[in-house]
Parts: sequence; structure tokens; C-alpha cells
Amino acid sequence: MSVARQRRLSAAALVVVLVVAIALVARGRASSDSSSAASRNTTPSASSTARGRPAPSTTAKPAATSTTIPLSPAVDRPLSLATTITGAISPKSVDATGTGLVFAQNMMYRHTMTVYDHTGALVKTIPDSVDLAQFGYPGHAGLSRGAPVEGAVSPDHKYFYVTNYSMYGDNFGPEGSDECSGPGGLSPSFLYRVDVKTLAITGVAQVGMVPKYVAVTPNNKYVLVTNWCSFDLSVIDVATFKEVHRIPLGTDPRGIAVNPGSTVAYVAVMGSSNIARVDLNSFGVGWFYGVGLSPRHVVLSPGGQFLYATLNGEGHVIKLDTNSGTVLNRVATGSAPRSMAISTDGTALYVVNYESNSVSKLRADDMSVVQTMSVPSHPIGITYEPTTHRVWVACYSGEILVFNA
Repeated sequence: MSVARQRRLSAAALVVVLVVAIALVARGRASSDSSSAASRNTTPSASSTARGRPAPSTTAKPAATSTTIPLSPAVDRPLSLATTITGAISPKSVDATGTGLVFAQNMMYRHTMTVYDHTGALVKTIPDSVDLAQFGYPGHAGLSRGAPVEGAVSPDHKYFYVTNYSMYGDNFGPEGSDECSGPGGLSPSFLYRVDVKTLAITGVAQVGMVPKYVAVTPNNKYVLVTNWCSFDLSVIDVATFKEVHRIPLGTDPRGIAVNPGSTVAYVAVMGSSNIARVDLNSFGVGWFYGVGLSPRHVVLSPGGQFLYATLNGEGHVIKLDTNSGTVLNRVATGSAPRSMAISTDGTALYVVNYESNSVSKLRADDMSVVQTMSVPSHPIGITYEPTTHRVWVACYSGEILVFNA
């Protein structure tokens, strides 16, 4: 082979090697750029999309980067006192709104509701005085006063509803009392509607005599009120804020819980051993008979499969199957268990024992008592505040205790 030909072949081979090398470098850069883009989880900008450039396809979701540590189940988190609220209060009940605000209804002669932020700082004191004529109820000249008992927030967190044990002012009869023998002798009372944003009373609705508990259906269609001395249940239409049904229930109805589908309300009839099951479509009434002496308060599990009730007359809390009404568990908590709250995850129940001056924490699964805390005299109201996972306890002694939970 000639020297010239050898030189030409060597040059050609060199060119091939250079082309292959350049291709390999380009491929490596493309792979590196692609990996970097994937690691940054980049997406096309609004301007590039507007120019019609297609978004790059992806086949895998990026790993979550949140560093939030999930809470353990509420039943595993011990109660510990965070703060104590005092002042010109005599709280009958406390109710969390789900917005960070908590309302306290200061029974009878305080004539106020006090509103607190999630830390326990006072936000506003709301007087219970109203001019009923301004709300379409003539015949009560001047200002009328109430006596806040219980409250409930609407599912959209816009309104807070408050019952008044008795009304005071022009053309009202004798003061309300727990000692009543049925309909007659006392004046009807009123339910107040409070705007959660402005904390002003924006509506009133007439109900029965000595109204106690109040609940709002999850579909925001009805407000339900138990009338202690009328022996019945008022059904208030949210849209018109007028009573549209009155359902007889018997002696001393009190606590209410509504299932997630807004089709059934369970009502504790404290003057009996029974719990009423009210159909919210037909307004017919069925019964869970013989569950225990003086059922006072009821709450439902988050899915509605189980109903929990305090038995004020025998010192027990029970768990029922909502399909059959069968009592599944029964536990002693203290003397005169009254109000009750359930954690948002449904694992823990919190019960105030009125005569034992204590709060019991229960495991919802098997109804075992996992913790008991001493509190001031006559704890009466309790609520679970979901934004901070705290339990608020109202005591007739004039204190509200806030527990980490």
C-alpha cells in the first residue's frame, strides 16, 4: 500500500473518531439537562404555554417535600392544662366555631356571650339584648334580654346560633325554670343568630319554652332546638329563619346529634331512658328504648356509625350502634356526666362529670377511660377546638380551662 493511501485512511479514521466523540458528549449534556429539569420539577411558563408550546410529559410524581410531622391519634395525646380563662363570666357552655374563635354562653344573669381567639384572649363580649320588633316580632316594646344557654356554628362557619333559657322584658311571663310540668305557663323563647365575622346578632327566631340544646344540620338546611319545658323539638328553616316544624318528644329533651347525611337527628330525652330518632325528611320519630337513665348529651362518630351518650342519672357513658340502637359499651366516668366532645379524628371522647368536678378522656374504640383530670367546681360545658387541637372546659365556678389535647 502506498504511503499516500495510508495517510488518507488515517485521516478518515480520525474524522470518524471525532464525530463519535462529539455525539457522545452531546448525549451526556442532554441527559444531564433532563435530569436537572426533573429534579427541579419545572413546568412550562404561562407565556410559553400561551405561545402554544406543549407541556413536557411526565411519568412519575415528585416526592413530597413537606416537613410537617403528622399528629398522633388524639387518644394517644395526654391532656395537659394550657391556660385558664377568668373574668366576668359564668359559662354554661363553650363551642368552637372551626375558625379559631370559641364562644362561651354565660348563663342567666350575666346576659352575655364572650368570644375568644384560639389562645384564649378575649375578642368581644356580646350583650344578649335585642329589639325584637326590628326582627319582625312586635309586642315586646324596647329592648328584651335573653339568657344564653347553648350554641352551634353553621357548617359554612358564617353563623353561630344561641338558645336563650328565658327572655326578659316587656310582655314576657314568668322566668324559665328546669322545674316544669309540660307545655303551658311560660313564654316562648328565642334563638339568636350571630354573624361570626362581625360578632353581631343578625337574626332571631321564636322557639318553645326553655330551649336548651341547638344543632345545625350538615347540609345547612335546618337549625334544631330542644325545648325543655315544651317537651318538643323546634325545626328552624335556615333560609327564612322561621320555625317550620314542631315535633313532640316527651319529658325534657336535650342533646342533639345529626348524621353526616342530614337525614336523621338523634335527641336525648333526659326525662326518660330513651333516645329519639327523628327522620328529617318525613319528621317521623322512632326510638332507641331503654338505653339508660337520663340521657343528656349525644355525639356521633365522624362517619355516623356510632352514637355516644352521657347518662346523667347513672354516671355512665354509652356507645350505640346507629343501625340497631344496640348498646355496645358502657363505662362509668364520674357523678353526673353531662356534656361531651369528640376529637376530629374520632379516636377520643372528652366528658365533664358535673358532681365529680372532673373531665374524663375515653378511648372511643372500646370506651375505656384513659385519663381523668380534676377541674374547678361544676364543669358543665366542653368543646374540641380543631385548629389547635385543644379541649375547652366551662365551669360554673366562673372559669374556662383550656387543655392541650
